[in-house]
Amino acid sequence: MGTKENFNPAIKKALVTGGGGFVGKAIVKLLLELGVETRVIGRHRYTDIEAEGAECVVGDISHPQIMTNAARGMDIVFHVAALAGIWGPWKDYYLTNVVGTEKVIESCRVNKVPMLVYTSTPSVVFNGRDIIGGDEQLEYAAKSLCHYATSKVIAEKMVLGANSSGLRTCALRPHLIWGPGDPHLLPRLLASGKKKLLKRVGNGINLVDISYIDNVAHAHILAAKNLAGSASACGKAYFISQGTPVNLWNWINELFAEMAVPEVQSSLSETFAYILGGTLELLYGLGRAKNEPRMTRFLAEQLAKSHYFSIVNAQKDLGYEPIVSIEEGLCRTVQWLKTQ
Repeated sequence: MGTKENFNPAIKKALVTGGGGFVGKAIVKLLLELGVETRVIGRHRYTDIEAEGAECVVGDISHPQIMTNAARGMDIVFHVAALAGIWGPWKDYYLTNVVGTEKVIESCRVNKVPMLVYTSTPSVVFNGRDIIGGDEQLEYAAKSLCHYATSKVIAEKMVLGANSSGLRTCALRPHLIWGPGDPHLLPRLLASGKKKLLKRVGNGINLVDISYIDNVAHAHILAAKNLAGSASACGKAYFISQGTPVNLWNWINELFAEMAVPEVQSSLSETFAYILGGTLELLYGLGRAKNEPRMTRFLAEQLAKSHYFSIVNAQKDLGYEPIVSIEEGLCRTVQWLKTQ
């Protein structure tokens, strides 16, 4: 993935927010391999990360003093921490994803940290319609059907708007991240598949981008190198993926076949799934349910629509190319899943 010799010497110390999460851990691992002194801030202490050589700071990124202390002495901040998901109170998403990002930016300015790489999401441009090879010229979604996407739009605008000669910033938008260690996407798919609860939404021909975890971490390192070097990525956002979309339902069924899980055969129309999602949102909202509905309007659109993006700008500016193919990634992932 890289060596100490080809990494920029301007980056000796790095802070990773959310470094105990799926993406954060992968970035921390690469930084340590590159000889970068790495600090992690998260809500918990991560002994496995400490065992690999990183320093752990326990704290909430939305707390100004905690965040300021964590960023002190750093050459770069990778802001990965976020509250994800498609359900929950707006105040929770706002506190972590918006206020937290605001405090990250402030901590960089106070400590004169010169670089900030932000982990965003393609959801910031998803407007409920098919996206076929869209690039970074796509406008932000005017109105999203989930608080996560809305909060990430605000946060990404803040990060890119903070770009200056004193703080070089950029944002990465990896799509559907998967691979060994995945605590969310694949375990949930497999659990639903085993119970035969998963239903295809729409006509089943929609194409989507996916991003293997090692490729996502690699892209973050490339972004850091750019900010420390030519800085051509300053103030910009980049889509990150495998570079070739997959048929969502074929890919899921291929994974299921490898794991001896029955393939998804039953289906719902997009219209029915959307109405069902809206109904469940209403009922769950009235009941103040904390658990996530099995269907929401946002999820119905995501499962039925095509959404894949061009990575030409990431290739041109960052030198990004996937280092692990979909086939190799699936092989590694299945091996890992079978040990769980």
